[in-house]
Amino acid sequence: MGLRDFFKKGTEEPAKQPAKPSSTPGQQGQAHDFFNKSDMNKITDPGVNQDVYTVQSGDSLSKIAKKHYGNANAWTKIYNANKDKIGDNPDLIRPGQRFVIPRD
Repeated sequence: MGLRDFFKKGTEEPAKQPAKPSSTPGQQGQAHDFFNKSDMNKITDPGVNQDVYTVQSGDSLSKIAKKHYGNANAWTKIYNANKDKIGDNPDLIRPGQRFVIPRD
């Protein structure tokens, strides 16, 4: 039996479908691991002089400030407006969080 015959001998099987992610009861409809239930209670709706921004992976407050104000040093405006969602450490923001962006 040659090497070529070895590869010909198996049975042909249909391609396997990728496994669907299993969901446990109570987790359906959840956004992702970064967005927890306490965040759901803090969904932000824009007011008259503000916008709302949803944090993306890789974002920081200074990147968001640069995008909205053109000045990365204006991150404190965003932090102060969202301190209740961010907490004491402005470096700990998570994808999926929604922040109020005060307009100038």
